[in-house]
Amino acid sequence: MDSVKNRRGRPKATDLSYQDTQEALLQAGVIWLTQSGFQGTGLEPMLRSVQVPKGSFYHYFESKELFALAVLQRYRSFFEAKLDRYLLDETLPPLTRLRNFIESAKAGMEKYAFKRGCLVGNLEQEATVLPESIRQAVLDTYQSWQNKVADCLTLAQEQGLIDEHADVKALAHVFWVGWEGAVARARLTRSSSPLLQFEKFYLAGLPR
Repeated sequence: MDSVKNRRGRPKATDLSYQDTQEALLQAGVIWLTQSGFQGTGLEPMLRSVQVPKGSFYHYFESKELFALAVLQRYRSFFEAKLDRYLLDETLPPLTRLRNFIESAKAGMEKYAFKRGCLVGNLEQEATVLPESIRQAVLDTYQSWQNKVADCLTLAQEQGLIDEHADVKALAHVFWVGWEGAVARARLTRSSSPLLQFEKFYLAGLPR
């Protein structure tokens, strides 16, 4: 009987399924890029962490750039589901929803001893050396997140919680600029203090 040789880099039939291995790579990618960013994530140590041979990586992703884009999309989907869980909670006033999101994110950073920040924020700090496709994907992600916060602030306007003439799109933009800065400083200081200060001054500074 003739045997069919595996293509170079293709996992054997006895290995994990294609989907299982791809999923393991994406999960590892989220962890590594959240901790180390694009430039700081080496393929070899990441692949060792999930026991995938380096030669097999390119069977799942054609390049590190395309891998990072897939990881970013995975992280974006996860994070937007989290945003929706808090910002669309109709049992609470809009500004309480925003505060609860901040508290949840703070707890997440504390859980991992401030070693993990925001994957998107990490990529933003590498903007000058990122492939254009990733830079644009980061911008698109921020725009989506800003829209969600703007919708929450619009509801706060409708309920008379902030000034009806306030520019909610600008306020949402400022939220993410300030939040990512607070996350970066929290990692640097290994402290929740920057997050708490941001929460205090952002919410207090909303036009009433």
